[in-house]
Amino acid sequence: MGRCELIIACIPAYNEEKSIARVVLLAQQQVDEVVICDDGSEDMTADIAKKLGARVVSHPNRMGYGAAIKTLFNEARGLNADVIVTLDADGQHNPMEIGALLEPIFKDEADIVIGSRFLKGSNSDVPAYRRLGIGLINKLSGKTKEGDLSDAQSGFRAYNKKAIHDLRLSESGMGLSAEVLFKAKGNGLRLKEVPIGCLYEGLETSTQHAVTHGISVVMSIIRIVVEERPLFFLGIPGVIFLSFGVFFGLWMMQIYAARGYIETNIALASIAFVLIGFFAVFTAITLYAIARLSKKQQA
Repeated sequence: MGRCELIIACIPAYNEEKSIARVVLLAQQQVDEVVICDDGSEDMTADIAKKLGARVVSHPNRMGYGAAIKTLFNEARGLNADVIVTLDADGQHNPMEIGALLEPIFKDEADIVIGSRFLKGSNSDVPAYRRLGIGLINKLSGKTKEGDLSDAQSGFRAYNKKAIHDLRLSESGMGLSAEVLFKAKGNGLRLKEVPIGCLYEGLETSTQHAVTHGISVVMSIIRIVVEERPLFFLGIPGVIFLSFGVFFGLWMMQIYAARGYIETNIALASIAFVLIGFFAVFTAITLYAIARLSKKQQA
């Protein structure tokens, strides 16, 4: 551990009094400090973590996984951490595998290391329905410069100092895991996966229903993609809609000139296409301007 001044385990937790002690104690053997974000728990999660020597930051109410990770990142920046490792509080991640995630960071092979449940050498009992959903999310998350990711939704990750300071995240829900990947690509951060184990049997690994969880992640990915490239995903369709609106408008005028009356259906179609197109183009330009302003402020 001597290669870095401060390595922190960052653990989001919600009502994990049954498992938090084991996770904290094992993590303390691998890192310099353990920081817990208690996301509005109604049990003894925060008290147990504090008594074991963990630093605890609490949300007054439950705000979501993404919000907890953002709080942990802010805390890590305040502590001037060199490396952080995020892992779940329910016991599905083995803190003794933290070293495997840190190794590529120490070797300067990656800025972000993802613990994959699907690489050769992993020891995971991922249910079939989760494999299917994660496979879809992997595809939607897109390629990285290193190639396809096998586990875009893994929460067991390590971040070096550059990643800690470059990643400015906005998602409050489970979509944050995907947002990290998109923003990592945008910031030129290097990603690498390493095989890990993951325990599901006997654990309540999510407080959300699997379908609800999956839909929320997919919707987050769609929103992130649109926000990242608004001129392409909104601007071009907007121009197409405007073009249809003009076409139907000219057609309506030709009918009026020839027959002396307005074809209501054509007029309504023209108005609808123009309004939709104008809204899409206006939104695209606004999102693009906001993104440019945000990048200038961060610079």
